[in-house]
Amino acid sequence: MSHFTRIKTQIVEQEYLIRALEDLGYAYEEGNVRIRGYGGQRTSVEIKVSTKSPGYDIGFRKVGNTYEIVADWWGVRGISQKKFVEQVTQRYAYHAARAKLEEQGFTLASEEMQEGERIHLVLRRMA
Repeated sequence: MSHFTRIKTQIVEQEYLIRALEDLGYAYEEGNVRIRGYGGQRTSVEIKVSTKSPGYDIGFRKVGNTYEIVADWWGVRGISQKKFVEQVTQRYAYHAARAKLEEQGFTLASEEMQEGERIHLVLRRMA
């Protein structure tokens, strides 16, 4: 019986996912890697995030056009599943939005963290 939980995301671009993990300070490994779970079970993923819980990792696996988060959360200590998903999703959206807007000629004028961990960006485009 597998203990791995799969969480669907809207993450599609690996580049911005990697940047999000780096922003949050997570050590990761890319490629055809395997994560560990209960009883030494393993499953294949494209990105492996190491945790401080011996024998337990968090992974990202491409399914169709999007990534899913895969982990045996029962054994992952010190990282809340909900908070991890929220933080990675927010940092991913930040990098994806900035890149797409910069492609359209916008430049970042200012950035500030607001109450409730919201990020407020002010962008400009010169005509």
